[in-house]
Amino acid sequence: MIVTEPIDIAQLLQQAHRAEAGAVVMFSGEVRNNHNGKAVQYLEYEAYMPMAEKIIDAIVREATQRWNLCFASAVHRIGRVEISESAVVVITAHGHRKEAYEANRYIIDKIKSDVPIWKCEYYTDGTHKWGKNENVVESMSETKQPSEEHSEP
Repeated sequence: MIVTEPIDIAQLLQQAHRAEAGAVVMFSGEVRNNHNGKAVQYLEYEAYMPMAEKIIDAIVREATQRWNLCFASAVHRIGRVEISESAVVVITAHGHRKEAYEANRYIIDKIKSDVPIWKCEYYTDGTHKWGKNENVVESMSETKQPSEEHSEP
């Protein structure tokens, strides 16, 4: 799922609780205030929505089947995300911790590698850099818009 508002982690955790779940694992990718020695002001995410949502749903379905999860959810935020806010949250539940951990790691790794989501890091010095997921690329000029740089996923 992709959202434009802050991710409601408490609601997701409430949905994950199951009588058969001995383990509920949550990963929250939060915006930090620095990257490669530069002070970060905030991040902005964009996605190719039709494809991104389908891929996230397929990843969650695959992990649910592969690890026989009793619950799995992945939520990625787009738009402006402030320091300390969650940009992506993955929650998995299983009867045992090993499977819940493995599935959770699988889901976040697949989202980062397969889903057409780009982020822009805005720095306190007034510069910014666009990239796909965690792989920030060379600086773009302040006049270019994100869609000019990545019209194709």
